Amino acid sequence: MKTISQKTIVLFFCAFYCLILKAQPNNEAIVGTIKGKVIDKNLNQPIPYASVVINDGSNKVISGGITTENGDFLIADVPKGNYTLKIQFIGYATHTQPIEISRKNKDIDVGTISLEETAEALDDVTVVAERTTIEQKIDRKVINVGKDLTTTGGTAAEIMNNIPSVNVDQDGNIALRGNQNVRILVDGKPTNLTPNQLLRQIPSTSIKKIELITNPSAKYNPEGMSGIINIVLHKNSNIGFNGNINTGVNWDQNARFNNSIDLNYRAGKLNVYGSWGANITKNRNAGFVLREDENYLTNFTFLDNNKSHLVKVGVDYYINDKNTISLYTNQNLFDGLTTGITDIIFLDMDENDLTQNLRSDSENLGSTYNLDYKHDFEKEGHNIELEIDYNVFDGDNDDDFGFVGGDGSFINYNDLIDNERTNTTINLDYVNPLSEKTKLELGYEARLRRTDNDYRSTLFPNSIYSYDRDIHSLYATYGTNFEKWSYQLGARFESYQVDAVFNGEKVFEDEIFTVYPSAYLTYKPGEKNTYQLSYSRRVDRPGLNQVNPIREWSTPRIISIGNPALDPQFTNSIEFNYTRKLEGGSITGGVFYRLINDEINQTLIENPDVEEGQILTFDNFDNNSAYGVELSSNYKPTKWWNFNASFDLYGQTQRGIVEGITREVDAVIYNFRINNNFKATKNLTFQLFGFYRGEQEGVQFKTKPFYFINTGARYNLFGGKGTASINFNDIFNTLRFRFSGDTPFPQNGRFQGETQTIYLGLSYRFGSGKNRKISRKRRDNNEKSGGGIL
Repeated sequence: MKTISQKTIVLFFCAFYCLILKAQPNNEAIVGTIKGKVIDKNLNQPIPYASVVINDGSNKVISGGITTENGDFLIADVPKGNYTLKIQFIGYATHTQPIEISRKNKDIDVGTISLEETAEALDDVTVVAERTTIEQKIDRKVINVGKDLTTTGGTAAEIMNNIPSVNVDQDGNIALRGNQNVRILVDGKPTNLTPNQLLRQIPSTSIKKIELITNPSAKYNPEGMSGIINIVLHKNSNIGFNGNINTGVNWDQNARFNNSIDLNYRAGKLNVYGSWGANITKNRNAGFVLREDENYLTNFTFLDNNKSHLVKVGVDYYINDKNTISLYTNQNLFDGLTTGITDIIFLDMDENDLTQNLRSDSENLGSTYNLDYKHDFEKEGHNIELEIDYNVFDGDNDDDFGFVGGDGSFINYNDLIDNERTNTTINLDYVNPLSEKTKLELGYEARLRRTDNDYRSTLFPNSIYSYDRDIHSLYATYGTNFEKWSYQLGARFESYQVDAVFNGEKVFEDEIFTVYPSAYLTYKPGEKNTYQLSYSRRVDRPGLNQVNPIREWSTPRIISIGNPALDPQFTNSIEFNYTRKLEGGSITGGVFYRLINDEINQTLIENPDVEEGQILTFDNFDNNSAYGVELSSNYKPTKWWNFNASFDLYGQTQRGIVEGITREVDAVIYNFRINNNFKATKNLTFQLFGFYRGEQEGVQFKTKPFYFINTGARYNLFGGKGTASINFNDIFNTLRFRFSGDTPFPQNGRFQGETQTIYLGLSYRFGSGKNRKISRKRRDNNEKSGGGIL
């Protein structure tokens, strides 16, 4: 007799158990699908990204999704039961209908659903926010620029002093956290313009937001000791034909005009957009420098007459749900004329007086061409993206100088400078969420720069200078989330090569391979509190103006040239931030510490070719350190009053050699800003902005403190689609740059431009206002990628 094995018995009971389960009624085993298509009732066109929600009888969300580019949707795995199907999209009436999933009716096709526009919903959509708001993201601070900032001035340079942690001096040089070694991007891309040129050429009304990335991760280009400032321009992607028009005038002794228009047309898979901004200004800047030891005074008077046009045109093509391709170009045309008079007055010897007349005519064209392709894999957040950016700059300067001596002598000469620069950037980025809590990012970047300068003069020797730089990078970041903790580790491996040739002779070459690590740790015990600790290593490579040996500008006693032998400076930075969400806003505090190796700084040395002359140039100083404390808030105490306020304090130990003398200075600078908005009525708002900067001591100069106060009002027109603004800036006429120093000579001075201005502006938006955003990321504008924390 054969015995039955244990394996046979187990299989028998499993099969029997399955038969019993199959015989039992099981409601949960019945699941179904709901599909359909959503279109615009009037245009008869698909509506992508519409929200599809399945609610039960208690209005609890059971499932949902969004429509595709073709307006289709499919909701799978819906359990048996009675539900309500709800379809919503901004600017349209909500569609609802009952749905039943049963054994006999599991797969439901609701067909084509037509949504109808609602005028009430359109009134709630605005292209430009009324007030500026500040957000603390994972790896950056985001300033969403509202109309209260765009009306403070005609260009980006004039509104930057209103941004926390940012300062702009009288020459247009920008500093982040008290340091000018900062990288400026436009729409996440580098340009071939110097920062002061760039800020003067971007109309303020073309700016959507400004991002401050003070401690970027290994994913980002490591250049810029104090971090990255990314200026994001307006880009419209609303359905149908839409637009926004801004115009304004700002004047003191001279008028400054600021105008812009943004247009787009979106239909189906195609979005075409364009914008134009113009800034036409006249601005007088005057000042003096007193040499106390020689008892002579140098008076400066300059008048700038500049015209800047910024054009952006682009197209987004949504191939399908997984693939998107985008193209755009920025064209920045600048035409500037500067006239100036420099008088050197000897208070005891009139016969030694000297006058220099300057007429500088400059024009340049900066062109950016960008191609981006992105592919999304099946897994959410899993994608690969290729981006190619090509930037060309062509600029010419025609400078005429005339010298008149106290004895009647006269010297005249002409300088012609031709600048040509190209910058090619290629990025390949791969993102893979390995799990719900873990993300891996890999990428490659190539940055190829070519620079050619041609200098011709009727007085000085002609010069030709070329500067070529190639950088290739590989990076990897890995981030993991726990319940309250998250961390991210990353490293960037970079090969750097540079060659500089002056008048046919190689004056500098270098090749460096460097690793740039980064680390982030975040603790979030609840919704209201967030703590973050981060570390990064960065580099500040000499800029073109810092290494160019061709004379940049000159006065009878001072000449400005670069130093081709500059070495890069490296910075190790550690930062801690805390964010607290309040009922009416938020408050963010942070501290940082930086250790700087071979710091690059300006230095003033004696000019052996000119009696009592000086050369303003750059050099590598000893290792330095810097620290800072920042506090910012965004709060609405009442229904009629809201404000943004910030306080920052920076300290730096500066050591350097000036005229053979070793100097060490503990420099501390602090700033306070507050921007108030008072809502008088539904349509009328008043604003009051105040700024104070404390005294700062450097290796050679000490700058005096100053403050200014701006005030203004805005009134909404045409049902909220238009705005009229009036501003009175620097109402006490206190915005002036004053300094003193004793090295290499005892001297003091003051400069002031046209700051006490009145501004009048109008803006108007038109179109449907129904927004559908493209999913393409911008490399230096991805809120999560910088920190790498999910």
